[in-house]
Amino acid sequence: MTEPRSGGCQCGAVRYRIEGPLTRAHICHCRMCQKASGNYFLPLANVQRADFIVTRGRIAWFHASDIARRGFCRECGTPLVYDGLSSPHLNVTLGSLDRPSAVEPARQLGVESKMPWFARLDALPGERTDEGFAPDELTAIASSSRQHPDRDTDRWPPKP
Repeated sequence: MTEPRSGGCQCGAVRYRIEGPLTRAHICHCRMCQKASGNYFLPLANVQRADFIVTRGRIAWFHASDIARRGFCRECGTPLVYDGLSSPHLNVTLGSLDRPSAVEPARQLGVESKMPWFARLDALPGERTDEGFAPDELTAIASSSRQHPDRDTDRWPPKP
């Protein structure tokens, strides 16, 4: 039996659990995924419909075409699933998992729209997220953050 995985949106209004395996983990570069995620690509993996359980809130839907819809959080806009309506599975967005690093993509789709400069990314200088902030700014960010933690909670947001 596959160990359940959990995930959800940025604000915590929608949470889910996956009770079966994630398969066909991939990165999609197609223009539709670029637009839907507001990014250069969208990491996804298949999950059987019966294995995807919403545990908090409700997923909102955008019908991207007559054969597909995209699920997202109505409160914060986080993309959560791609649903090919005739498919036996959903595609969950890997970035919405509580532990996205646990699922490594094994293929790329929509490569005709892949950014031509991706191969040069590792040569760019890098810095940690917190390097651009003063200590008091980091404290202010941490104390006022509305981002849901990467785990299930009984209630969100927490009551003071």
